[in-house]
Amino acid sequence: MTSDKPTRMPYRFLGDSGLIVSRLSLGSWMDVNEKYTADAWYDMMAFAFKHGVNLFDNAEIYGAGLAEKNMGAAIKMGVDNGTWSREDLVITTKIYLGSKGFVGAGPNDQGIGRKHIVEVFTPIEETVRAMNFVIDQGWAFYWGTSSWSSADFIEACDIADRFGLIRPIVEQPEYNLIERSKVEFEYVDLYKKHELGLTTWSPLSYGTLTGKYSAEAPVGSRLSSDYWKSFTPDFADRVAKANKFKPIAEELGVSMAVFAIAWCLSNNNVSTVLVGAKTLHQLDQNLEALKVVDRITPEVKAKIDELLPCILKLDQPDEVAMIRGRFL
Repeated sequence: MTSDKPTRMPYRFLGDSGLIVSRLSLGSWMDVNEKYTADAWYDMMAFAFKHGVNLFDNAEIYGAGLAEKNMGAAIKMGVDNGTWSREDLVITTKIYLGSKGFVGAGPNDQGIGRKHIVEVFTPIEETVRAMNFVIDQGWAFYWGTSSWSSADFIEACDIADRFGLIRPIVEQPEYNLIERSKVEFEYVDLYKKHELGLTTWSPLSYGTLTGKYSAEAPVGSRLSSDYWKSFTPDFADRVAKANKFKPIAEELGVSMAVFAIAWCLSNNNVSTVLVGAKTLHQLDQNLEALKVVDRITPEVKAKIDELLPCILKLDQPDEVAMIRGRFL
C-alpha cells in the first residue's frame, strides 16, 4: 500500500542559480525490460510529482536511450492530461557514452564533441564551450558535471570566467554512508567559493544499504546480473560495511533504506538526493526519509563516524572515463 497523504517536500536552490528543486528527486537508472514502458514511467513520475518531487534525472546511456524516450513520453502524457505543465518539471540528463552503448560506437560517438561531456582525452575548454553552445541553442538552461574531480570543476569555472561563458552550477557525485570522500573532503572548498550545488546519486550504495543483501546478491535481484555486478566489484565489502549500520537504523525505528536516504538529506551541502524505485511502494518508502531527517542528530553522525570513518580517497579515472582510449 502507498500512502495517500503526500509528504511535505522541502526545496532548495540548485547551486548558484535561481532554480528551485525538491530535496528528493527521481532518477531513471534501473532495469530496462518489457515492464519498463512510458505508461509505467508516467505512473512513477506522477506519484513523485504528487509528493512534491520536481526534478527528474536521466542519461542517454540508460537503456540505450529508452529511458529518455519513456520519460519524454511520460512528460507529454502529464501535460496532455493536466497533471503538470512543462514548466513544473526540472529535467536533467547526462551525456557521455552515446546512445550506441559501451561497445558499438565509433571513436567520435562517445566522449566529447558538441554533444558530450568531459573525459581525459578532451580539453576542458572544449567542454565548457560545448555546454555553452547547448545553452545558446536553447536546449538547456544550465549545465553541470557528474563525477568530476574538484580540480576539473575549478578549471571549468576559471575558463568560463576568462571567456565570459556560463559556469557549471552543479555536480552529480555518488554519495552515501559508504562513499563519502568526494562530497565531504574533495568538494568542501567549492560550496562557498563556487556555490556548488549537488544532485547526489546512489544513496543506497547500489542497494547494499537496503539491508536485504548478504555476501551474495539474491537470485533475481538487480545485482545478481553480470551487468550490474560490473558497477560494484567491491560488492561484498559494501555489504559488510552496510551491515554495520543496522543497529542504528533499528534504534531510530526506521528501515535501513529510509535511514540511509535521511542521512544523505541531513548534509546541508546536498541540494537534492536522487532516488530510484522499481515500484510505487518502493518510491513511497523512499519518500518516508523526509520525515526522519531530524533524527540524524550530531550524536547519530558521531556513531556513524565511529563505525565507518570517512577516509579521503585519491581521485582516479575509471574504465568508462578511458573508454575512447581503445581507439588510440
